Amino acid sequence: MNNKGLRLAVLIVVFATCTTLGLSQINKKMIDDIYAQIELFSYALTMIQSEYVEEKTPKELIYGSLRGMLSSLDPHSLFMDPEEYEELKTETSGAFGGLGIEISIKDGLLTVITPIEGTPAWNVGLMAGDRIVKIEDELTKDITLNDAVKKLRGDPGTEVHITVLRESEFKILDFTIVREIIKIHDIKYPQILEDNIGYVRLAEFRENSGKEMLKALRQLKTEGADSLILDLRNNPGGLLSVAIEISEMFLPKGDLIVSTKGRHPAQDMENHSGGSNNDKFLNWPIVVLINQGSASGSEILAGALKDNKRGVILGEQSFGKGSVQSVLPLPDGSGLRLTTSKYFTPSGVSIHGTGITPDIVVERVYDEEVDEDKDSKKLDEIFDKVKEESGDDDSTEDERRAKEFRERLLKDNQVQSAISVVKGIKVYKKLTESPATDSPAATTAATVETREEEDPASDI
Repeated sequence: MNNKGLRLAVLIVVFATCTTLGLSQINKKMIDDIYAQIELFSYALTMIQSEYVEEKTPKELIYGSLRGMLSSLDPHSLFMDPEEYEELKTETSGAFGGLGIEISIKDGLLTVITPIEGTPAWNVGLMAGDRIVKIEDELTKDITLNDAVKKLRGDPGTEVHITVLRESEFKILDFTIVREIIKIHDIKYPQILEDNIGYVRLAEFRENSGKEMLKALRQLKTEGADSLILDLRNNPGGLLSVAIEISEMFLPKGDLIVSTKGRHPAQDMENHSGGSNNDKFLNWPIVVLINQGSASGSEILAGALKDNKRGVILGEQSFGKGSVQSVLPLPDGSGLRLTTSKYFTPSGVSIHGTGITPDIVVERVYDEEVDEDKDSKKLDEIFDKVKEESGDDDSTEDERRAKEFRERLLKDNQVQSAISVVKGIKVYKKLTESPATDSPAATTAATVETREEEDPASDI
């Protein structure tokens, strides 16, 4: 490419930039600045093509420039070539082999947001906050999020070797993980713990999570629950619409759930509770469990309940992923994943980079029984194999797993703290509420609630 061709390219880029951003948003000074900076870029491009030790095509140089430009913005913005962009559009419809971790770039390092319960990463002992410093034999310094995902994914049954720095213990740890097709169950064993306190663990916000949550809450109410521990630990987020839907189950109509603010007024939005499906759960005392593996959607839900004084947040500081990414196509089939706005809690606090601070800080304490749990998992695998070969009843296996899950919960110090807080709230409510009356209004409300509960059409 000669200088004349490059100058022509500069003019085309400037024209495309002006068209994309809109002439009304660009003043003369900005246009002049664009001309000056792109001219500098064209000189650098000419120099590289003429002097670099190996010949590079214009496409290689432009694509490299775009990758560098997007990665300089923030860890979540990236450039995708046509193949990568097509993969992004189709990956949700096909199965792929993965490890079961959510990752991000934090403080310039490839970081595990959370391992997903029951996946290969969880089973080998990866933890939220682990810094992945090596994948196979390659250091991850300056790696992009997109490249990391490509290296970690692969065919089910294949192995990947990673090295992590666990800063909490200041140890370098090596893991060999066998990829699997990742299947996630959003709702984990809803149950009554004690004193009519319900427990639900929400693993991720996916398309059907709202329906599954409502089903779990109705099940708990039928079993006598009058309060709730909502476990969002190691929940990496998911669909914003679902996080809002679940927030509405606990908030009265009109309460602000989350707002997004971008560069342009059209990107500023406020999401308020519509009051749907919440008539049965508005009076339930709620404690929400979070940790450093709680991110994005789980931070929105926790922040909404905290700022609206609807629930007590207990645990550890959350991850702090509060930005919105938009996928924008480019003319040649490539695309941009660009951060276009940020989330704010109802009190106007940005989640991004800071996370949600618990009302009550309780660090997770692991004891010697953790090693016993690992041994138990190995025994589980053996007995699962025997079960498959002997054809044991699935319901018996489900009951066994539910029982083991309950036993682990009751040994969990954060869950025990949450139980104590819920009991305290219930005692306080009894002391402050006026005595119940047998007024017609109270009787009518009770009758309406009973009818709604018995209505078969409301079951999901």
